[in-house]
Order: sequence, then structure tokens, then C-alpha cells
Amino acid sequence: MFFNLGSKEFSEYNSKHLIPKKILLENYGEYASEIILPEFKDSFVLSQYRDFDLIELEQLLQSVGWGRRPLRRVKRALENSILKVGLWQHDQKFPRLIGFARCTGDGIIDATVWDVAIQPVYQGSGLGRRLMTYLIKRLKNIGVKRVTLFADANVISFYRNQGWILEPKGCKCAFWYSN
Repeated sequence: MFFNLGSKEFSEYNSKHLIPKKILLENYGEYASEIILPEFKDSFVLSQYRDFDLIELEQLLQSVGWGRRPLRRVKRALENSILKVGLWQHDQKFPRLIGFARCTGDGIIDATVWDVAIQPVYQGSGLGRRLMTYLIKRLKNIGVKRVTLFADANVISFYRNQGWILEPKGCKCAFWYSN
């Protein structure tokens, strides 16, 4: 799929916040973004700097039907990723990981998106779209010009609805080029 974000404007999703900025920064780091959805009482936070608990990440990935991966390999994959984004259901004492995506690449020209997952309870709520928007925005801010994405056939419509264009040969691959 191809995706062009060069001319697309990004905007914050909410003008109101439930989490004080100080708490947001302390718990989730710089560039954390709060999401408030009317259908849920909790707020959600996107962050590229909060550390991942490997067991919690494994549970999330298994909840979407992925096979088990050795934790030492998952740890190395995270260490070798240029960007890791988590989506947490905010709780002051125990935030819960409900979404995840990571990117590999050179961090300058190319990046590839891997392992996009949203806890099934929250699928269809718009959080996956917001996770992808945040991820692409962060890649764009570091100057990445081309993003590839691999997706299973059953989720291609999710990406297509966001503007990704399927690779010409119909493989499980998508691309985005910055203007």
C-alpha cells in the first residue's frame, strides 16, 4: 500500500484533558498525547517514551491472535526499533497497555511499521486510527520520507480506510511517501 501524508494536516484530537500535563510528562514522557473518547470513562495516552513490560506486551499481542514469541527476542526487537509507540488506558497507579506499534528502518529515509495491535475490546473505537496517526506524525517529525507496512489480509481495509494504497501486485505490503 502507498500512503502520502506530505500534505495531510495532523491535529490534536482533544482540546480538553483529564490528565494534568505534569503527570502526563512524568508518566508517559515527551510528546505523549491524551485521547478522550465519550464512550469510555477513562482517558488513553499515546507515548513513544514509556517503557514496555514485556509480559504485558506479549499478552496484548496474544489477545489479537498472534503466536507466542520468546521474550528475549521481543526485547531485542524493541531495542533495534527506531520507534515504539504504546497506547495506555490511563490509571495513575497502573496504566494498562491496550495498543502497540513499532517501526524499524534507518530513521532517516525509510521505516517499516510492524506489530500494530489494539486490544480487541477497543477495536472499532478509533484508537487504532489514532495510534497510526501518532506513529506517522512521529516518523514525519524525525524526517522519515518513506514508510512501508505489512498487514494480514483481514486488516487491509483498516489501512485502506486511512489512505494507504495497496502495493500494485496485491501483496501484503503498504507504502507511504512524504512530499
